[in-house]
Amino acid sequence: MSTYRTQYNGSLRKENIGERVKLVGWVSKKRNFGQLCFIDLRDTTGICQLVFDEEIAPQVKDVRNEYVIEAEGVVEGRKDINPNMPTGEIEVIVDKVKIINSAKTTPLIIADETDALEDTRMEYRYLDLRRPIMQQRLKTRHAISRSLRDYLDNNGFLEIETPMLGKSTPEGARDYLVPSRVHPGSFYALPQSPQLYKQLLMIAGFDKYYQFARCFRDEDLRADRQTDFTQVDIETSFLTEQEIMEFTEEMLCKVMKEVKGIDVPRPFLKLSWTDAMNRYGSDKPDNRFKMEFHDLSKLFAQSEFPVFQGVKTIKGFTAEQFHASNKEVKKLTDFVKKNGGKGLVVFKMSEGALSGPAKKFLSAEEERALIDEMGVKDGDTIFIVADEWRKACNALGALRNEIASQQGLKKPNEFSFLWVVDFPMFEWSEEEGRFVSEHHPFTMPKTEDLPLLDSDPAKVKTNAYDIILNGYELGGGSMRIYDNELQKKIFKLLGLNDEDIKNKFGFFVDAFQYGTPPHGGLALGFDRVAMILAETDSIRDVIAFPKNAAAKCPMSKAPTPVDPKQLEELHIEIAKDENE
Repeated sequence: MSTYRTQYNGSLRKENIGERVKLVGWVSKKRNFGQLCFIDLRDTTGICQLVFDEEIAPQVKDVRNEYVIEAEGVVEGRKDINPNMPTGEIEVIVDKVKIINSAKTTPLIIADETDALEDTRMEYRYLDLRRPIMQQRLKTRHAISRSLRDYLDNNGFLEIETPMLGKSTPEGARDYLVPSRVHPGSFYALPQSPQLYKQLLMIAGFDKYYQFARCFRDEDLRADRQTDFTQVDIETSFLTEQEIMEFTEEMLCKVMKEVKGIDVPRPFLKLSWTDAMNRYGSDKPDNRFKMEFHDLSKLFAQSEFPVFQGVKTIKGFTAEQFHASNKEVKKLTDFVKKNGGKGLVVFKMSEGALSGPAKKFLSAEEERALIDEMGVKDGDTIFIVADEWRKACNALGALRNEIASQQGLKKPNEFSFLWVVDFPMFEWSEEEGRFVSEHHPFTMPKTEDLPLLDSDPAKVKTNAYDIILNGYELGGGSMRIYDNELQKKIFKLLGLNDEDIKNKFGFFVDAFQYGTPPHGGLALGFDRVAMILAETDSIRDVIAFPKNAAAKCPMSKAPTPVDPKQLEELHIEIAKDENE
């Protein structure tokens, strides 16, 4: 195979008994038994047990964990078979060994289970990545990439790269800016997505494009978000929304079969945005578990309970066999408030009757109607939020997810895909005092809603579609605006005047004048897909060198100050902190 090895450690089986092999790798574990010595040698494929007899054992007496060694010997059958190891039926009797490199004691255990905190794991990421579970996660990521590329290549998509250094345009998050040395005072922006470029490729006539695109957004981080990330960017011409959704399903089913060995039924469930919010309180609902919402607004229309009076929406759900103490209910109430709700009303079911502080405000008829509506049984708990429609949905949706997590209802080895469609075109921003795009400003409104752009923009729906898996937005897309005047109209509804449009999108709008085809596409959050299929709950586990929640790299310490001479060349001066 090579000068260093004849085989990989994890590939040896009982069929290799009697063969002479040469192996290399890291010492995972060393055990001394009198004059005999055993070493578990690890490489990227797995672990193989090496046996050193009394003649050769002295040569490895100083060897410790993570030393790099080269060993030669003959494969023999093990008397004490280890069923937990793929190589557990064999061992290698070593007659020749070479220490390639020594190693300090590592600051974390190099094994699937480690006691190291995440900050330590990220500071010593090169050691963390030696752990078999981390290597498997990145192998899963690779398998997903290979499957996606194979599908796209075989279906006529052309991979085209778009610029990393582009123009700063408003796309929903802060840009990462790159100063230009040769154009003082001017800046490039790292792409939040290749949105404009991929639409320009459709205008250029390429028909089917894809790219594993690196994207950058200067926003607050969380477990499933990074400052720099990868998306599988796809754009097509002359395909309908339904046709785009169909090939996306086909592509994802291929990935699930090849990577996870799972046959996913088609077609995927399809929910309108309004339906998803009403039933699950989320535009990315997790439907692996129940707890669907009930609209209780009519039931409590005449309620004497002050919390239910004068509100537009009253929604609730039932958590089956959920037992919460008063202290836990208070924590859940605080959780609802943290997620934008006014408060939380809780009823517990016991011996055929409801209990809870709000029980005294219910009439006997309301109590019976609530029990019937919610279908509660003894041991169940009802959670209710009363507020404006969107706030009630969001707060109750967050609570639904929290309780599902507490009850262990989110099984990592279960996979449920669905589409959310018919999104609103706009959302009103109280902070900015204007409409902002629900997706982005290039999304095509539904044809039947075009008149509402002049009379009631808040009611306009779009030809947009998000693909959801297990409560995560895997990706989203839309049919794009391809009419110049309509695109300008949308820009103006978003508060951009003619000068703003020219300065920010001039090159893009100009291109629309030269024959633009109907087009649409979508982008999959590749890191997020890998996270879910690798069955972990942190996107950092499937990225080789991620940033932490503070947007820093604990290993390289980036971002760091730079030499003043570099700043001078870029015509940049750092403002002094007045508090210093």
